[in-house]
Amino acid sequence: MPTFQPGLVHTPITPFNRDQSIDLVTYAKIIEFHLRNGADALALPMPEGEDLSLTDEEQRKLLEFAIAQVKGRVPVIAHVSDAGTAIAVARAHHAEAAGAAAIVSHPPYFWHPKPAMVVEHLVQIGSAVRLPFFICNPPVESAGTSLTTELTLQLIERLPNLAGIVDSSLGWVYMEEVISNGRRIRPGFQLLAGAEFMVSPGVLGGAGAFAPLAAVAPKLVRQLYDLCSQQKYVEARPVQEDVGALHHAVKSAGESGLNDGLAGLKSVLRAMGRDCGQPRPPVRSLGEIEYGKLADAIRGMAFLRTEPQGW
Repeated sequence: MPTFQPGLVHTPITPFNRDQSIDLVTYAKIIEFHLRNGADALALPMPEGEDLSLTDEEQRKLLEFAIAQVKGRVPVIAHVSDAGTAIAVARAHHAEAAGAAAIVSHPPYFWHPKPAMVVEHLVQIGSAVRLPFFICNPPVESAGTSLTTELTLQLIERLPNLAGIVDSSLGWVYMEEVISNGRRIRPGFQLLAGAEFMVSPGVLGGAGAFAPLAAVAPKLVRQLYDLCSQQKYVEARPVQEDVGALHHAVKSAGESGLNDGLAGLKSVLRAMGRDCGQPRPPVRSLGEIEYGKLADAIRGMAFLRTEPQGW
């Protein structure tokens, strides 16, 4: 199988109308925004796309709509995760039939099955299709099971189409072990950053990233990606610090200081002139006072002044 290298992958949010139905008119504008602003590929609907709040029918509709809207301009990677193996396998089949370029999946959501069960779950998903398969290693605070080096190596051995790991754990030892040992088994095996923290994976030999914040600051994210691709890590450091400041503002917005980024991300997009509605419950939307504080913080970030305003 030829190596599929996604590059800088934008992960679009899902916009909703006031009645919580999916706003496909705005979704088309979101996709076009990403295509105009440096996306090498799209992955959807990822967690920032509120996949857990979407019905199975809605997920399929979004994927089909996105593939039709993109019209082959960039690859579309379908997110097929579910806690149930049969459901995830069915989503993988649908993605392949719909014309996705690759699939991506987390380990089972919301529960902690034994390691052998995690491996079998992911093997069944990957074996269901001929598409390149990427596995997400979730951040430590997320519900679900994080991957170990041993589990990852078993998956490489069993899945000929396993193209790489999208790592959000930021675990240095895990990333180093996976990239060095994984490439002994499969020379083209890839390590992609699961967010915009690209310097550490890049130093270890990783390439590519899944970037939710590209919806907010595509120029900044592209600059960071390009510097890391050129192995200019010293020059990348101040850019990475700006990305870190934006990430913290999005993640910590709200009264509780922790909203999983969903309300913060949509609020920042609103402040940038790209209103995409509110997140679906149970995620709590920011109140107007909270929104005002976040908008003030965003206006104070000088590096955002050169980013696109509006659509």
